[in-house]
Amino acid sequence: MALKKDVLRRDLDHNVMEPAKTEAKPATAKGQLSGAQTATKPQAADADSHPSGKPIIIDCESVDFHYGQSKALHGISLKVPEKQVTAFIGPSGCGKSTLLRCFNRMNDLVDNARVTSGEIRIQGVNINAPAVDVIELRKQVGMVFQKSNPFPKSIYENIAYGLRISGVRDRDTVDGAVEQSLRGAALWDEVKNRLHESALGLSGGQQQRLCIARAIAVKPSVILMDEPCSALDPIATAKVEELIFALKDQFTIVIVTHNMQQATRCSDFTAFFYLGHLIEVDRTEKLFTNPTQKQTEDYISGRFG
Repeated sequence: MALKKDVLRRDLDHNVMEPAKTEAKPATAKGQLSGAQTATKPQAADADSHPSGKPIIIDCESVDFHYGQSKALHGISLKVPEKQVTAFIGPSGCGKSTLLRCFNRMNDLVDNARVTSGEIRIQGVNINAPAVDVIELRKQVGMVFQKSNPFPKSIYENIAYGLRISGVRDRDTVDGAVEQSLRGAALWDEVKNRLHESALGLSGGQQQRLCIARAIAVKPSVILMDEPCSALDPIATAKVEELIFALKDQFTIVIVTHNMQQATRCSDFTAFFYLGHLIEVDRTEKLFTNPTQKQTEDYISGRFG
């Protein structure tokens, strides 16, 4: 029998699990998010501070978010480990994409959308602080959208564009970065003889991998993926999932997905959201086989959502 939303909503205050809080860490010297900060030597987080044994790169503490008068996120506390894949799951409208877009402040582009309480720290920096350079933030926190969005340029120029606006002008350097990025996105062998043809001539799956190559070309610390396979066929989806698994050795990946099987295949940790609350976060295998919260069990077993 399908569960009623009012029953689930009534249980939220008792069942929301907030991961333990840890101390914020300083920004790395790779690229400062704030123009007011001076470069400092990175300090790794305590490996014991996250079950993965990895340093924490994204730290959300009691985050509330509003669209106008409507509250979309309620007291979200979440820690994302470095160089792991973290999946966000939950029914439509639960807040998972809203939180994802908070990580590189894409919500700034929406009128009256704002973080109203709490902090989001990336590499120890509160990314909503007035001194933070949003452009620098988005260099370090790349984004791959639900629908592939290649520029109406050549394959080569799609990759080179981000490098050029970052100030890279040397042709040999750009050529090397284009090849390295396309290889990293498992696309080089398919396009190496057509680099100067329009990117719009690629298949849907190839276009999405091109967007991933474009994101990794500027060497971000984090890659955000908002349902990157929802418009792809099973073969193209499998290639993107293989790519996600390979990229986690170099990048931290946070992926929003409605496909729970995809979450089990791709992610190391999974967070379940419902009605703007973080209900549970745990190792993916444990969350899908032995969840702590009944709401999580009801969702992954198909009783609602």
